[in-house]
Amino acid sequence: MELIAPGIHQIDTLLGGMDRMTAGFLLDGSQPALVETGSQSSVGAVRDALTDAGLGPDDLRWIIVTHIHLDHAGGVGDMAAAFPNATVVVHERGARHLLDPSRLIDSAARVYGPLLDGLYGRMLPVAQDRLIAAADGHRVDLGDGHHLTMVDSPGHAKHHHAVLDEATGTLLVGDAVGVKLPDFGVLRPATPPPEFDLEQATTSLRRFAELRPERVVLTHYGPVDEPLETLAEAEEMLHQWVEVADRTMRESEEAGIDDVAAALAEAFASAPPDLAADVREKFEVLNGVHSNAAGIVRYLKNRQPAVAE
Repeated sequence: MELIAPGIHQIDTLLGGMDRMTAGFLLDGSQPALVETGSQSSVGAVRDALTDAGLGPDDLRWIIVTHIHLDHAGGVGDMAAAFPNATVVVHERGARHLLDPSRLIDSAARVYGPLLDGLYGRMLPVAQDRLIAAADGHRVDLGDGHHLTMVDSPGHAKHHHAVLDEATGTLLVGDAVGVKLPDFGVLRPATPPPEFDLEQATTSLRRFAELRPERVVLTHYGPVDEPLETLAEAEEMLHQWVEVADRTMRESEEAGIDDVAAALAEAFASAPPDLAADVREKFEVLNGVHSNAAGIVRYLKNRQPAVAE
């Protein structure tokens, strides 16, 4: 656990046993909150971190997830069971999947196959009386006048909100800004299918900038050095990736996801030549070019009729 701002501790959730991939965050207060549970495979690491911080089973008041993807929320049911006084806060568009995760798990199983259980695990449901479906601007009380505000931020997914710590100006942005692992050092967009939307994503980034946060913190992984500059970089990067994909598809009617992925890899995704093989592998597992290409291709195909009109 690492202190990244006054009263905010970053927890390495050790996704699939790999370090500095996915973070959770403990926010202090008389009613403390955990933001991001990590995957179900991370539950042990996160529980140990909370225990080391002095929190017993009855002490955690809030469990908040930025969105329902398994690397962010897969452990939510297990954590809710382990901390029976905690209320779970999720974006209103994602709440039904925490009540009944079966469709979410079935979809993930088709995408990941054997990797699902080996890397992420699955998800246990959350009881309805333990769940808040949060709309934009919903505030969470940590006690003593300390609040968190949910900031609706679709684009990566429709069920995505960031979490603003009002006391410190720290914005926990989930996947809305992208992925920048410490070992890799390059910001890469997170544009997986089926819900990536360029216009919504850029609107979310601009809304973040309007908040003038003191800190921007990525779930993958940690605080960025220059918050406003990073938000501008993320927006420009999204446009560049979509432009390369669009050009590839326009140059050949036969171009598919593999062709777009190859074009994106050639244009943007080259890793430092001395990057260790295990680091390269974990980056591709978390935020692979092929997955990003699939999301962008789906977005471009869905928007084409509207553009033609």
